[in-house]
Amino acid sequence: MLSAPPRGVLAALCVTVTISYGALYYAFAVLAPTIASDTGWGLTQITAAFSGGLLMSGVAGVFVGRTIQAGGPRRPMTAGAVIGAVGLAAVAVAPSYGTFVLAMLLCGTGAAGLFYTPAFAAITHWYGDQRIRALTTLTLVAGFASTVFAPVVSVLADRTSWRVTYAVLAVLLLLVVVPVHLSALRHPWVPFDDHDGAGAERDSIVLRSPAFVLTAVGATAATLAMFAALVALIPLLVERGMTPTLAAWALGLGGAGQFLGRVIFPRLTAVTGVQHRVLGGIGAIALTTLALAVVPGPAAVLVALSVVAGTARGFYTLVGATLVADLWGPERYAALNGVLGAPLALAAALGPFLGAWVADLAGGYPATFVVLAALAAVGAALAMLGVRSAPRPVAVAG
Repeated sequence: MLSAPPRGVLAALCVTVTISYGALYYAFAVLAPTIASDTGWGLTQITAAFSGGLLMSGVAGVFVGRTIQAGGPRRPMTAGAVIGAVGLAAVAVAPSYGTFVLAMLLCGTGAAGLFYTPAFAAITHWYGDQRIRALTTLTLVAGFASTVFAPVVSVLADRTSWRVTYAVLAVLLLLVVVPVHLSALRHPWVPFDDHDGAGAERDSIVLRSPAFVLTAVGATAATLAMFAALVALIPLLVERGMTPTLAAWALGLGGAGQFLGRVIFPRLTAVTGVQHRVLGGIGAIALTTLALAVVPGPAAVLVALSVVAGTARGFYTLVGATLVADLWGPERYAALNGVLGAPLALAAALGPFLGAWVADLAGGYPATFVVLAALAAVGAALAMLGVRSAPRPVAVAG
């Protein structure tokens, strides 16, 4: 770490991470129905290709984390922007479904160097004891990616086409994100390894430890429940009698709750330990999911619960961002967090399918939310076991 945080890095990452999520994640959510209508490919097929990209992001993230650990974020994050731009351009011109799938896999590979995980690694290494505030700032700013990009993408697609829109997004990555990464991430990066292989050996010991395995399994279960509940929220609210428009507003207001959860997090780090934050973050997801399952209404109460659930998601995002540094120190953060990110990416990709599958089996969304709440509770228990058995828990982070 440097004696003081490098200037310009946080501002640069706020810009590039926001653009990356907007171009590679939220644009798809807006354009998927249009793509299905225009091409004749089924919406399920299109979503499966997108989920495949998310899975690829998790797999590639392991390599990206190790690369950042050894030499810093500049090259892998710049390469991620180039690959992401190529992937978006390939989506724009995809003549067949097979080509579309390959393009989405390219997008996912690029995302491994662009989303939160590599940015968190850079901030944790460079910002040291000031990382909590920097991580919070990044998630607060990038949390508006959907707010900015969803309407812009929608308007652009209406006035041109979804293909032109993806081409514009590719150019945006190439002309903005690539040069920003090249110029802003060039600060000295001193690896914590002693260059004799001991660092990789220490990584291996941690990755095989019961503490890491239990923590990873618990976090994966919680993430799976969270994403499944997020996607299933609108069908649940409609089933409760709300109009689709009002249900969409409830989901959108949950985004405001995420903002609140992220604002609260730095204040709580001063008075809580890592065990309390893990239990509080995952436990809140379980409790809010259960509340949505059992509370039938009225609509105002359900909207309020959606906001509280969003607060839990926002808080949990920063719990995950700081967990590795809290338990095993910032020295090995990039490599260890890259591995942890792989099952979490899998959970994020499978979450929507899990929610729909459980709803079919259970016969409705209230029962689905009960199952998801139980899954989150199991995740909380496993993660707590992992945290308690970690060899070097930090009482207060940052």
